[in-house]
Amino acid sequence: MNDSGIETVAVIGTGLIGSAWTTLFLAHGLKVIAVDPDPDAPGRLRQTIESMAAHLREADLIAHDAEIDTDRVRHVSSPGPELAAARFVQENAPERLELKRELFARLDELTEPDTILASSTTALRVSDIQTACRHPERVIAGHPLNPPHLIPLVEISGGELTDPAALERAAAFYRSIGKVPVCLRRDIEGHIAGRLSAALWREAVHLVEQGIASVEDIDAAVVNGPGLRWAAVGPHMTYHLGGGPGGIADYLEHLGASQERRWASLGTPQLTDEVKRQISDGLNTAANGLSVEALEAERDRSIVSVLRTQRHRPPPQSKRERQVAM
Repeated sequence: MNDSGIETVAVIGTGLIGSAWTTLFLAHGLKVIAVDPDPDAPGRLRQTIESMAAHLREADLIAHDAEIDTDRVRHVSSPGPELAAARFVQENAPERLELKRELFARLDELTEPDTILASSTTALRVSDIQTACRHPERVIAGHPLNPPHLIPLVEISGGELTDPAALERAAAFYRSIGKVPVCLRRDIEGHIAGRLSAALWREAVHLVEQGIASVEDIDAAVVNGPGLRWAAVGPHMTYHLGGGPGGIADYLEHLGASQERRWASLGTPQLTDEVKRQISDGLNTAANGLSVEALEAERDRSIVSVLRTQRHRPPPQSKRERQVAM
């Protein structure tokens, strides 16, 4: 259950991302107003919630006997007066700026002035989304990583008109439902994880373009190499540990120049028709006949396994505990 004091949230758009948010909100005892114009949305959402809830139980993110009550979802086809009851709004509409700008202006009219309006936007800037709102100070980005019901990360950022207090309130709410919020100091397209992922994929595409390795082998190199480390420590800590007893200072002193040479040699590939064909053919080979749905299920099972391991990993010792142990 959540301890935020919020009882009702609104989810705008119940596709893959919106369904994941809805499942997570229900799992923490919240009521959900689900807004989606598709007449088939309620039935589809109920099925998706059942599937995602099973993942949450398997990953020990909720109790195995926990009930997720889909009767706590109220379905409406468009934003209306019902939203006055929502104390937090999570928007998941298509990535079109004008659509989101108009939508947030409407949400701004329908909700209480202190209700947080959060967008799951992947690449748009809050500064551009909030411009038509009368209360732009409560508009933020709350960007999840796919699949949102399993990946703990949520990236929070504000725009030029956002009140920093709104970011703090949003972070507290997300923590109350088991997410791990990180706050950006400036509004930027792509957030943190998206930009890091884009940088890695750019070089992965470059390696294909240059004929260095196959799509399958490049992915295998990440999954069986740095991907394992990244599940435990981030890129900065990775290099700190790579410096031996002297840490990052020794790494930079002895290997900093070699790192700069690698940076200078990184590619800037173009997604030409030929490169697109190579990537598509490579992924078809790697998929080995499996559908996207089957591959997603395989990915989610792997994520669940990692999450279970992380949840049962002892927490790092505090500085005082380390001193006592010495």
